[in-house]
Amino acid sequence: MSVRTRSPRVAVSVMTASAGALVLATLAGPVTAAADDVGPVFVDGQAQIVPEFQNQNVPWIREELWVETEFDSDGDGALDRVHVTLARPGPTDDGLKVPVVYETSPYYAGSAPLEFWSVNHELGQPPPPRGVAPEPSRRNTSPIISTSHESYWVPRGFAVVHSESPGTGLSQGCASVGGENESLAPKAVIDWLNGRATGYTTPDGDETVDATWTTGKVGMTGTSYNGTLPIAAATTGVKGLEAIIPVAAISEWYQYYRNNGAVRAPGGFQGEDLDVLFDYINTRQNREYCIETVREKLMAEQDRVTGDYSKLWDERNYMDDVHQIKAATLIWHGTNDWNVMPQQGVQLYEALKQQNTPAQIYLHQGGHSSPAGGAMPILNRWFTRYLWDHENNVEQDPRAWIVREGASTANPTGYGNYPNPAMQEVTLTPHEGGDTTGGLTSLALPGTATETLVDAGNTACNAGWLATQQSENRLLYATPELSADLHISGVPSVTVRLASSALRTNLSAALVRLPWPSASGCTSSTRSSNTGIVTRGWTDPTNRQSLYREDLLQPGEFVDVTFNMQGTDKIVRAGERLGLMIFSTDNEFSIRPQPGTELTVDLAGTSVELPVVGGPLAMPVCDSVDPRGTVVIGGVDSGVPNHALAGHCTINDHILDDEPWSNHGRFVDHVTDVSGELVAAGLIDNSERAALIRAASMSEIGR
Repeated sequence: MSVRTRSPRVAVSVMTASAGALVLATLAGPVTAAADDVGPVFVDGQAQIVPEFQNQNVPWIREELWVETEFDSDGDGALDRVHVTLARPGPTDDGLKVPVVYETSPYYAGSAPLEFWSVNHELGQPPPPRGVAPEPSRRNTSPIISTSHESYWVPRGFAVVHSESPGTGLSQGCASVGGENESLAPKAVIDWLNGRATGYTTPDGDETVDATWTTGKVGMTGTSYNGTLPIAAATTGVKGLEAIIPVAAISEWYQYYRNNGAVRAPGGFQGEDLDVLFDYINTRQNREYCIETVREKLMAEQDRVTGDYSKLWDERNYMDDVHQIKAATLIWHGTNDWNVMPQQGVQLYEALKQQNTPAQIYLHQGGHSSPAGGAMPILNRWFTRYLWDHENNVEQDPRAWIVREGASTANPTGYGNYPNPAMQEVTLTPHEGGDTTGGLTSLALPGTATETLVDAGNTACNAGWLATQQSENRLLYATPELSADLHISGVPSVTVRLASSALRTNLSAALVRLPWPSASGCTSSTRSSNTGIVTRGWTDPTNRQSLYREDLLQPGEFVDVTFNMQGTDKIVRAGERLGLMIFSTDNEFSIRPQPGTELTVDLAGTSVELPVVGGPLAMPVCDSVDPRGTVVIGGVDSGVPNHALAGHCTINDHILDDEPWSNHGRFVDHVTDVSGELVAAGLIDNSERAALIRAASMSEIGR
């Protein structure tokens, strides 16, 4: 059913001027008179194209201005002004008020060629000096910064606003790559849209312009850096920012350029860091002051030697201020985005969920990308609800949208939440044979062997080669061929008990699907959406106790290192195997020292915590079906039916009475835990649970 909301009757002018601002009516197509009571139209909870809002029927109004901020970041003694342009439906010049879709970016005016840091140097040592970045190639952003989003949103009754980040294009100030002024700049634009800040017709003049045509309700969106800035603005708590849709966005800059103390590149940009990106976006005229102050500070404090967390990174951690976010947030991210890693979106969603801020998360199986056209209805419903206040029940939609493997981004599967509400952690342990392929299972006691790998350092091949070749440069452990699908939803973590031959070492881990499904050459990229990477993680073992300081390894001394991998939601299919690969230097992401450091891994202290939908009982890691009709524990028949579980597994497989238990009490505790899981799953009742525990107690296991 169509629900139509109309404003009072309006008349349309072809050319207008508003408070001295540059106002341009686009003259493409015939100009027609507006219908009575022009207003937005909603169908199925989405804003629809309205003829009177189309440029060819009633020309859009364009404006260019500079909004004064509350900071002076370029040291000239005057508050910085940011460059803004906008397009709005023609009827807004005659009384119709509309909400705003707003994108801000440091990229509109062009960029400089990237000059990266060398990553071929020893850990704990400074890299060679970085080369001087060339001058940027600039494009003129006056009188129109960008036309992105306009063709979709303006015909549906929204104005579209663009602004250039401080120190880029025609905006004053200095770029800061995540610094405070990049949060305050879009705040100033939103304040202007709500009558709380001043807009000027020129960058240095006194003639002002007001936003009398808007309701003041603003939604921000964008992809990558452009998607990061909506989060930055929202953490200021600015009034009027009602909704954001950050796409492939950064919620913590430290995790973009570091990981658990390790200097870790964003995928495809080895050697990039804060100062490199500064040079890339520093497109303002008179760049020297910003180079001498901001860039030099970034280079001095970003610390590519230790990778430790610091005040510089804390200033760029939006998670510190997430409690300020009131805007309804739709997070859009790819589970194979190895540029802005999935955890950036996952951790933001988790924080918003915990504080009851309206939020949804949309995870697709692709990489670093913007929403495709077929997925726009989800975005439309979000902005329609929170910018037009149209009651479309978006709050009743699934909290999590997951694009399943092989599906179109236009057809995600809805789930009650993320991680999947049925998720439980499952501990998997590796077993001897990692130099070729050792075992990996949740249905065995931990292994007891120690196994050694050698860091390939600056000769390292990519992960696909390591997963498909026998190599001294990695340890690989894999489950049996899965006898049913395995659904992973959440953030896996890895614990590695290791001893190093050096004071410092890289440590990398990846969960992989086997057989490896794509190219596996030494230099084959693992950053596309069709590789065998399920998820991955990196750490600096010297930061195992704190991100703020190093605790150097003592050669030959074992330490436990626990770290999170990237959040994900993927299904490993029946017939595949899930592998854990432990290695040192990751050629695509790590600093690359000289090869030769030896890492000895103690399997007794090494494990993966895997977030599995259905929990331990859903692990399909049994080679064959146990044919016994009842659960038999160490020769004691419990009389409890031996129910089928996941794939080929049955209850008997989870009892583990053929494992070398060193203590009878521990074995009984294990059976007590398993029987509790079976009761919770509705597979047995409490009397049957008691029978299982009684049989375990009567057995000789562990005595």
